[in-house]
Amino acid sequence: MRIGYNNAMDKIKPFEKIASQFQISKESAKFFLNHVQKSFKTEKPSHKLILQFMEEQKFEFLLTPYEVAELMNEKGVWAYDLGTAPPIIVDDEDIEE
Repeated sequence: MRIGYNNAMDKIKPFEKIASQFQISKESAKFFLNHVQKSFKTEKPSHKLILQFMEEQKFEFLLTPYEVAELMNEKGVWAYDLGTAPPIIVDDEDIEE
């Protein structure tokens, strides 16, 4: 029956969907979603809303959590104040001498 199939699809958690889509671990996907939420100062979007937004944008690669939060804010999906952007971490191998 398709009803059972639909119910099973509804039980897939946002972090599981992100982990599968972007080929990352479930733990990394949870970390990612939590950090999108932490990018906002006070009001935090749900994991489901973050996933829905990302699916609508059809991202081909995973952005940083703050970049996703910025886009959600700019597009009016979650129009709450953002916190300060985290510092950009540079790998020593990326620096040309």
